[in-house]
Amino acid sequence: MRYQHFLGVELVGIGLGLGLILGIASESDALPPITTQPLENAIAPLPISHSATDLIPPSPHLLTSELPPEQLDLDPEIIEDSPVLQRWLEEVPDVQSDIRHDPSFRTRIRLGYSQFPSTDQAAGITIGIEDVFVGQTGLTVSADYQAAFDADREAYGADLRYYILPLGSYVNVAPVVGYRSVEGEDYNTNGMNIGVRLMLALSRTGAADISLTQSWVAPGSNEEVGITTLSMGYAITSHLRVAADLQKQNAPEEKDSRVAIVLEWML
Repeated sequence: MRYQHFLGVELVGIGLGLGLILGIASESDALPPITTQPLENAIAPLPISHSATDLIPPSPHLLTSELPPEQLDLDPEIIEDSPVLQRWLEEVPDVQSDIRHDPSFRTRIRLGYSQFPSTDQAAGITIGIEDVFVGQTGLTVSADYQAAFDADREAYGADLRYYILPLGSYVNVAPVVGYRSVEGEDYNTNGMNIGVRLMLALSRTGAADISLTQSWVAPGSNEEVGITTLSMGYAITSHLRVAADLQKQNAPEEKDSRVAIVLEWML
């Protein structure tokens, strides 16, 4: 009896186990097949809310040329008084082109008083025009005339200057070639004028600059005259400047000097 009871329990356990295995197999047949897909297709892009799109910065041109002035939230008087702002509203400037082609100094018409300390403090006049640009190049034309009212001091000439560096630079160098006539109490020299000019533009608008020019008239001859000129200018209005000239002339016969206070009209 004991063995029959034990055998019956085992048969019941085996039956339950077979039933459980058959049930799991039938359920697995009913499940859909598992498929794979590329990773980029499996990850759906997250939706961006309307408020999040407001955080994306607009393209640069929307901040300048396509932005109406009324949307700048600025006083109209500020826009009217700012040529730079008006220019940026009309069109975004090419800064690199400006540096290369837009001169940091301007053409100037000069008229002033000269004094000649080495010639008994004689008084005189100086007139001229500086740096007339030939197109959008570094080539300029300059001419001047200086004379004492009642003494043998006179000088005049015209020069070509070619500025080597971009015209918008704060520092520039130009070789000088031209003609000049120089007259003193004991000499009279004229001929080719060759030299070099250093320009320091303290403001890109021509408001202030310093220039130093060294040249030689009739170089290599017995009458060669060396001329050193230091000029400083400062604007008092948008077109008017006050300038000072300090000049030394070294001739074989004597050494002369000139100082001048000049009004310059910027074109």
